[in-house]
Amino acid sequence: MNKTILVTGSSRGIGKTIALYLANKGYDLVIHYRSQIDQAQEVVKQINQLEQSARLLQFDISDRKQCAEIINNDIQVNGAYYGVVCNAGVISDNAFPLLTGEDWDSVIHTNLDGFYNVLHPIVMPMIMRHKPGRIVTLSSVSGIMGNRGQVNYSAAKAGIIGATKALALELAKRNITVNCVAPGLIETEMMVNLSQDEITKIIPAQRVGNPKEVAAAVAFFMSEDAGYITRQVLSVNGGLC
Repeated sequence: MNKTILVTGSSRGIGKTIALYLANKGYDLVIHYRSQIDQAQEVVKQINQLEQSARLLQFDISDRKQCAEIINNDIQVNGAYYGVVCNAGVISDNAFPLLTGEDWDSVIHTNLDGFYNVLHPIVMPMIMRHKPGRIVTLSSVSGIMGNRGQVNYSAAKAGIIGATKALALELAKRNITVNCVAPGLIETEMMVNLSQDEITKIIPAQRVGNPKEVAAAVAFFMSEDAGYITRQVLSVNGGLC
């Protein structure tokens, strides 16, 4: 296949699952991490065991200059990417009256500004490939319906949806699709304190999702079969909204 996909925030959590799932589908990977090199190296090792190639990129997606420099250098050496998964993000939850300026800025600068910082140096090289390409962003159920204690996160994730739809319009004629996956409550470290009673009350499917279910949605958007699908938001949330 020889198609390379950059997955941001892929050293752990949902990003790691997405990267390994894509490797199982025959893609080569660029594994991005911010600080946990040991975890990132382990992901590369697992991808290599699947007989796919992988390399590491380290940068902070909230740092525009750093993103541009490192991504541009990687593309110059290795060529443009076939696909990008904008997965990396942060949360800093609190009731709005208690939300500090730092809480707001860190979430917006990482989650929403990260969309621009990562994709801006990537898009033109993708266009210049003159081949099909795929961009998948990760939003959230919070970006669709809002969530108490997450005004900052909901704002950032809603912004990602709007940005995704607009970019999809610009790139459609270039045969580059741009779509969004919006997970609901997914089984990660952040979900360990949620009781089964709470899950039953709020999720029609009466369970939290599995990271592989998110990865499967991303992989579909990356596939050749999804070539006529763009500007869409696919919710993976058990009927939550």
